[in-house]
Amino acid sequence: MRTIRVIGPGRAGTSLAAALGARGWDVVGFLGRHDDVRDAARGVDALIIATPDDVVADVAAHVDPDPSTTVVHLSGSLGLDVLAPHPRRAGLHPLVPLPNALVGARRLGEGVTFAVAQSPVASVSVVRSMVESLGGRIVEVADADRAAYHAAACIAANHVVALLGQVERVAASVGLDVAAFLPLTRAAVDDVAALGPKDALTGPAVRGDWATLSRHLDALPASERPGYQAGAALATQLAHAALEVDSADPADATIPVVA
Repeated sequence: MRTIRVIGPGRAGTSLAAALGARGWDVVGFLGRHDDVRDAARGVDALIIATPDDVVADVAAHVDPDPSTTVVHLSGSLGLDVLAPHPRRAGLHPLVPLPNALVGARRLGEGVTFAVAQSPVASVSVVRSMVESLGGRIVEVADADRAAYHAAACIAANHVVALLGQVERVAASVGLDVAAFLPLTRAAVDDVAALGPKDALTGPAVRGDWATLSRHLDALPASERPGYQAGAALATQLAHAALEVDSADPADATIPVVA
């Protein structure tokens, strides 16, 4: 039986532990911010560091290396240098939102993609066994590419949620709730999956309908205009690409500006 210990009992750490525990892995315990982590790598196949990114290196430095244990961080943006004291080290980042342990554990077992980085000494890595246990798919992302990879992940999830927050606010101003617009969002995402972003894009930016975009801006409160303009600029850039026209930088796209 494979064994793991987790430092950082937050959403990511508890989600992964619950998902692996349900598939026969032995989760021997969790350590938090006030616990002594010096011996955390002893007696387990993998030590998972599931802390915020800015303390991963510090936590790893306080753990005594064990040559038989793979130390794994769950950061999407960090490379392996932050785990440098440990001979066996890896990065494992699931491309799925983990809002809580219950939902996170379920999603991790649904065949999601995991971005993996690993040191040469761990070429036959316990990390691969984790992903196989969860029925997941591995993509390898080099250290130099992880920040850009993680930026794409944040755009795909966090930024979409933030945009729906704007939908909620603007919809409320006309007496509607965000639920009325979610079928539109789901259909648009389905179209992206089926057609790709260029062919899935609809709306005034595709038509070059600047008068409509201007009316939108006039109707919005000043606090909502920068977000709308940023989204319209991205839509215009994509529309230009779809027409095989050299697209301008999003900041320079021809979008009506309201002072």
